[in-house]
Amino acid sequence: MTRPVLVIGNRNYSSWSLRPWLLLRQFGVEFDEVVLALDTPEFAAQALRHSPTGKVPALRDGDLVLWDSLAICEYANERWLGGRGWPAELPRRALARAAAAEMHSGFAALRTQLPMNSRRRPDGYRWDAAAQRDIDRVQALWRSLRRGHGTGGDFLFGGFGIVDAMFAPVAIRFDGYGVALDDTAAAYLRALFALPALRQWRQAAGQESARVAATDALCRPG
Repeated sequence: MTRPVLVIGNRNYSSWSLRPWLLLRQFGVEFDEVVLALDTPEFAAQALRHSPTGKVPALRDGDLVLWDSLAICEYANERWLGGRGWPAELPRRALARAAAAEMHSGFAALRTQLPMNSRRRPDGYRWDAAAQRDIDRVQALWRSLRRGHGTGGDFLFGGFGIVDAMFAPVAIRFDGYGVALDDTAAAYLRALFALPALRQWRQAAGQESARVAATDALCRPG
């Protein structure tokens, strides 16, 4: 049987690529991957060969081509995970989907001002009030989910699932930009960073030679 192929961007920068990659890898789904270099003259044409949107990630499973991180995660959940990507109970599953969708569609200031950069370490860079409101909302959401639904494990709904894959790039951002964390957020980051699949991703990101100059240059005194 032909293995599915996940098309991703550079691990250091591509937050949307990390989400389905982490889900598939952590749940032991076997797949091949194609890595496209972001911010290069060739990227657009290369990406269009794999996805009608010309963006990453994209998943090819036989003749089926899918795009969008959350759509890929939903497909993987039905195709390979037997539903384990979401909580089993309907109310908890609905809340997990709401949180994942909020991450998928929201937090624009956070994403713009604190772009994904796995190699980054905290410095004097600071963000504006809009990004801080996003940061505060993320941590409030994490607190609410952990306190109300996190028994039985270290993740937002206990065991690792799609909602955690959606927030994994935010954890990398918080770590790299030195965001002040409450106790719940700090513990959640430790749990995510202990995942074997996320450790593998971050290690590979650190070994990449490709650079996105605008993201790497994002450093200014506070």
